[in-house]
Amino acid sequence: MKKIFLVAVLAVFSVTAQAQAKKTTKAAPAKKEVKADAPKVEGAGMVFESETIDYGTIPHNADGKREFVLTNNGNKPLIITNATGSCGCTVPTYPKEPIAPGAKAVIGVKYATDRVGAFTKTVTITSNAEGQASKVLTIKGTVLGDDAPKG
Repeated sequence: MKKIFLVAVLAVFSVTAQAQAKKTTKAAPAKKEVKADAPKVEGAGMVFESETIDYGTIPHNADGKREFVLTNNGNKPLIITNATGSCGCTVPTYPKEPIAPGAKAVIGVKYATDRVGAFTKTVTITSNAEGQASKVLTIKGTVLGDDAPKG
């Protein structure tokens, strides 16, 4: 009886091992690397790490330079044709050369921190991005006066 049981167990084990060997020898399809936060698009794409920059509370005449980082999540080059601030106190800069698919780029923005008080301003980006010819980014914060307590 023990011999019959042992033969049955060995038979089941050998069939299972053969089935597993066949499964592992099949070629698995190649996986495409796609970021969950940046789905791929046909044409040029534009995905920002953040669409709002919060300066927080900063001193009067502090460094007003900040950067928005974007990725071209499309399959064609992204061309930014313009970047404009909502007022003269917000000056953006942008890359003039095409941004390759998958590449990162920076939109620079400089806020004039000689203006005391709270602010919320926008920067409008114009590009060839599929489905969003223009994108509005926001900067906000508060510039303290010279008489504000420090520390």
